Amino acid sequence: MIKINGNSLTLRDVVLVSRFNKPVELDEKAIKAINKSRKYVEKILRENRVVYGITTGVGELSNTLISPGDAEKLQLNLVRSHSTNVGEPLPEDVVRGVILLRANALAKGYSGVRPELIGMLISLVNKNVYPYIPSKGSVGASGDLSPLAHLALVLIGEGECVVKGKRVDTKKVLKEKGIKPLTLKPKEGLALINGTQVMAAIGCLVVEEAELLMKNAQIAGAMSLEALRGTSKAFDEKIQKVRPHPGQIRCAYNMRRLVASSPIIASHVNCDKVQDAYTLRCIPQVYGSIMDTIEYAKKVLEVEINAATDNPLIFADQEEVISGGNFHGEPIAFIMDYIGIALSEIGNISERTIDRLVNPHISGLPPFLASKHGLSSGFMISQYTAAALVSENKVLAHPASVDSIPTSAGQEDHVSMGSISARHAWEILKNVENVLAIEMLSAAQGIDFHDLKPGKGTEAAHKVIRKHVSHVDDDRVMYKDIETVRSMIVSGEVVKDVEKVVGEL
Repeated sequence: MIKINGNSLTLRDVVLVSRFNKPVELDEKAIKAINKSRKYVEKILRENRVVYGITTGVGELSNTLISPGDAEKLQLNLVRSHSTNVGEPLPEDVVRGVILLRANALAKGYSGVRPELIGMLISLVNKNVYPYIPSKGSVGASGDLSPLAHLALVLIGEGECVVKGKRVDTKKVLKEKGIKPLTLKPKEGLALINGTQVMAAIGCLVVEEAELLMKNAQIAGAMSLEALRGTSKAFDEKIQKVRPHPGQIRCAYNMRRLVASSPIIASHVNCDKVQDAYTLRCIPQVYGSIMDTIEYAKKVLEVEINAATDNPLIFADQEEVISGGNFHGEPIAFIMDYIGIALSEIGNISERTIDRLVNPHISGLPPFLASKHGLSSGFMISQYTAAALVSENKVLAHPASVDSIPTSAGQEDHVSMGSISARHAWEILKNVENVLAIEMLSAAQGIDFHDLKPGKGTEAAHKVIRKHVSHVDDDRVMYKDIETVRSMIVSGEVVKDVEKVVGEL
């Protein structure tokens, strides 16, 4: 059970709830602050004070006063009017993450909502209700306004949910799940839609997958080093100590373990080759930098998922309501652009390594890794696919956060585009999974042409790949092999078998 109170959620908690259906409950210790915040909102209403989003319109309409009798109607209208997202719906794991993060932010006690509203969000998670949230339409200014409005629709019994891949009327779904729709009270509609939870939920899942991807990238790189008869000298500890970036040191250590006791590498210690290409020699410097980037992103996300990100915020102890900009998605926009750029570099290194493996002029291996070259094209076109994916990543890696289009008649004149940054990082990650699958297949094929065995870790990786995909003797349909190895990368099967013999990477 994951208890939420707005202060102690971890990235791992988000993954457990999003992907492994871990149940959620509201921490009783949070209820006092939630109630205090709500009571102060009710006091504002009794005193008929002018407070943004409670007794006024929103955005450019913030100077328009709303009568007390229309306060609830305002919240309903906000949710309905802001539900404008388009495109493919967010996947179920992202939706679960969004609901969890929104509930956790409200549980912090600065939003002025009732505990029962947070309770309903938790019910959606625990009873596997998936609001239909189209993926495109957020500019990341007042947070993820429009996608969060699609979530809020479900709380009031409107909109749609996704059931077994199909869109179903919310009322029907809630009735089947035994959940009664809410009537939103003043401030609650605004509190639901102001926040960065969509971009943050995607960010949490991307970072989780990026850590696994990084392990696979190092394994693929070590396999390629073996296939190309490279040297492990560039991974020497002494080199790393004089440029002591944490990721570089850790990556070099991993590479040494992966190729430890390799007869292939030992066989050409005294060969004529002076240096390996950068794609092999600089793995610690490049992949280590990516590892450091992932660690930085985790720190930013850990802050964000335990932050109050709506507006205005209620400081009940000081009897104060403050309008600010905590909803602005810039912190997440930056790190998701950063992650996208970093993950693109995995693909860049990997694709260039694939090209070296298939190029007979530099690999020392059969042309395109085909025993019957000429008659067979081998891995020639697999490299084309990797090149196409890497090229696409170069477009996706353009920072979305450098763009801004003013909204709300200029009131919201600088926006983050954070959800675009997050979605692009997600796409890049998926592309890189396929590029690494092609590298692993190519490297395994290259290792097959050597009489000697590879190192401890690389041998384990080679064995698990050959367990599912055989050596390519004659040309065959290749996309199925790529899909198979990609699924092994995503499931962690390759990493698991390797870590059994070399320890955790």
